[in-house]
Amino acid sequence: MIIMKFGGSSVADAQKIRHVASIIERAGKTARVGVVCSAMKGITDLLIEAATIAESGDAQYTVPLGTIRERTLAVIDDLFPDNSTIHTRIEKQLSELSDILHGIELVRECSPRSMDLIMSFGERMNNMIIAAFLNASGHKAEYIDTRKLIVTDAQFGNASVLLSESYKRIRQEIARINGIPVITGFIAATEQGYTTTLGRNGSDYTASLVGAALDSERVEIWTDVDGVLSADPRYVPNAFVLPEISIEDAMELSYFGAEVIHPYTMLPAVDRDIDIYIKNTLAPEVPGTRISRKAPASISPITGVASIESVALMNIEGGGMLGMPGVASKVFRILSEALVNVIMISQASSEHSICIVCRGKEIKKAETALRKGLEQELMSKKIQRIDIQNNLEIVAIVGKNMKGQPGISGRLFSALGNAGVNVLAIAQGSSERNISFVIQSKEREAALRTVHAAFLE
Repeated sequence: MIIMKFGGSSVADAQKIRHVASIIERAGKTARVGVVCSAMKGITDLLIEAATIAESGDAQYTVPLGTIRERTLAVIDDLFPDNSTIHTRIEKQLSELSDILHGIELVRECSPRSMDLIMSFGERMNNMIIAAFLNASGHKAEYIDTRKLIVTDAQFGNASVLLSESYKRIRQEIARINGIPVITGFIAATEQGYTTTLGRNGSDYTASLVGAALDSERVEIWTDVDGVLSADPRYVPNAFVLPEISIEDAMELSYFGAEVIHPYTMLPAVDRDIDIYIKNTLAPEVPGTRISRKAPASISPITGVASIESVALMNIEGGGMLGMPGVASKVFRILSEALVNVIMISQASSEHSICIVCRGKEIKKAETALRKGLEQELMSKKIQRIDIQNNLEIVAIVGKNMKGQPGISGRLFSALGNAGVNVLAIAQGSSERNISFVIQSKEREAALRTVHAAFLE
């Protein structure tokens, strides 16, 4: 079985749904197909907007709700000019959604649990429409609501999946279906039946879970790019599609800004040794990128270049930190309690300073928490200062071929030096798969082009 996941941009309107149906039809000629679809592009944002307005007690939530209704019914009218059944089903969903939003307006509260329920309508309505269209086109299909299949804890907004029970339910349900299962991405439910969502890139995660449960031949993620690229084409004109990469390199690249696939979504398929393909809905003939444990070694010393923009650097410095156990653990405990995500760490062996990089939007929160938590150390001058630098970028070179290969760092920093790019901080893990460095945001394009030219062109 092949699991095909189509994102919001791939199923954004009637024309694109027709195109996706043709891709599914072609795939179905050679293999059994399971389909996972997101909400139409923009619908989830409108649902969140409607809920937020309703929570304030404002009846203007009907404006985004009206846009959702208009877009959804326009797709139905285009795809099913003579079919009243799907129209009735979607009208029922829209009516239920309206009632929930009205209730939120009255009580002026939208809990995370309520928000998950509201967000689920995008996937539910769109997958109903796609299943109905496949049936109307002569392909037997059945709509599957994953709230019956994927079981999670009650962490609304970003629920954790109970894998064993979910896999069991997925296998039982899909075995029952004689045709194409059209499966809602992104949504799930607790054991008590409360609707939950799987967080960022949740539909990719759904596809990976279904693929793993069924021991599928492969999982295909259909999006609007040709595959995983060697660098960001906005800044590197010579960036190219990587035909095949390892799971580890894919996870490193995706963490450092290659947003085609989120690393967490790959884990279920990775655990079952199932290959993942990144394909372009707009150009289905393009081979795309295969992500596999068995990916052959690249001829290049690195696989790709990626970056994280809009970061900030915090340097904690003090002579009292020398040989003093527990300082680093205290710093990270304070940041953890403040819910600050540390992206990168660098510390010299002198122990005189610790350099921490986090998202720019979190830096003020991080600084406030540290100044309060380290007040005693600052007063006693064990820590002399906490310095902040904003408007920075992390750039990373990634690749399993770097391991044990001398001269990579020298080649990297020599190229950057010749291009006049100033490096503020450096980090490299012992796995030798990644060298990360921090630069000024204004030097991003020069750095990315320089590194790509030095290693990949």
